[in-house]
Amino acid sequence: MTNRFWRIDVRPQGTDFSESLRLMEAPEPEPSEGEIVIRNAVLSMDAGTRMWLTDRTDGYQPPLETGTPMTGLVIGEITASRQPEFPEGTLVRAFGQWADYSVVDPIMAGAVKLDPAVKDKRAWFGPLGMNGWTALWGIEQTGAAKAGEKVLVSAAAGATGILAVQMAKLLGCTAWGIAGGADKCRFLTDAIGIDGAVDYKADGLGTQLDAIGGVDVYFDNVGGPILDHVLTRMNHYGRIAVCGLVSDYSSGTRTSPQEFDQVLMRRLRIEGFFSPDFMDQGERLTARLKQWVDTGELTMPYDVTKGLENTLTAYQKLFTGGNIGKVIVELDA
Repeated sequence: MTNRFWRIDVRPQGTDFSESLRLMEAPEPEPSEGEIVIRNAVLSMDAGTRMWLTDRTDGYQPPLETGTPMTGLVIGEITASRQPEFPEGTLVRAFGQWADYSVVDPIMAGAVKLDPAVKDKRAWFGPLGMNGWTALWGIEQTGAAKAGEKVLVSAAAGATGILAVQMAKLLGCTAWGIAGGADKCRFLTDAIGIDGAVDYKADGLGTQLDAIGGVDVYFDNVGGPILDHVLTRMNHYGRIAVCGLVSDYSSGTRTSPQEFDQVLMRRLRIEGFFSPDFMDQGERLTARLKQWVDTGELTMPYDVTKGLENTLTAYQKLFTGGNIGKVIVELDA
């Protein structure tokens, strides 16, 4: 039996990952003491992992070494175990490898046992996973959104953004999203039901943002020039919850707001947040999110790519705007 896996050969430039990662083969892994082997069923594609492919040492995680397997969230069944708390046959989510099989220390990999009664296991990546946790925390805790306030979310058609705008609505806020292209904006207003959408690819971005009439909470997934546009349209005492800086990940630039003085002029609060900060709250957050999922009030569209060999095609969508909702790779059974 063999195990295919994506290996980091060189650090990528831009979004051309085909020159940087290579699909390799090795024998099916065996667990060492304390480890488990997961037969991956679904891989999660997440924009934040692009930082791991750089050589930056000042990020939220050290860079991955070249010559090693690419890491990401996986869902699958344990096929071999030398960790009694995670027996064979258990369905888990963990930070594993982009591979047919992941071998991990379940504690270090943040492995979580999943309820097999949840019919769509993809939900453990979306509304019941870290995207859901992050969206809820950013809207309710970091952004401190209150009923009646106006909430704006960038990358609102992406995995975290599409949940954040729904949660803003569920908490009684007016919810607006920023997305790229008329189709995505229509999806947000017509299918998701938010109050308005701004197409950053169209002319007149400032005029579109003016239509909101002031922003109380900005959930920022992109940074870059869009942040400058929003800073001049924040209401006094507004809050900016910084979740991601996708505009910086591939370009190698650093977000440097031209309108930073508005933080003082409008008495704004800007705060970054990251899922490990509230990982210990996962069980509580999941229980709350599941209530919305079970009633159909919180939904997630999935952009599905089939086959491990097509992983890079799926990954690239995160940086070219080629997706709506959660990008995942489903492996052959």
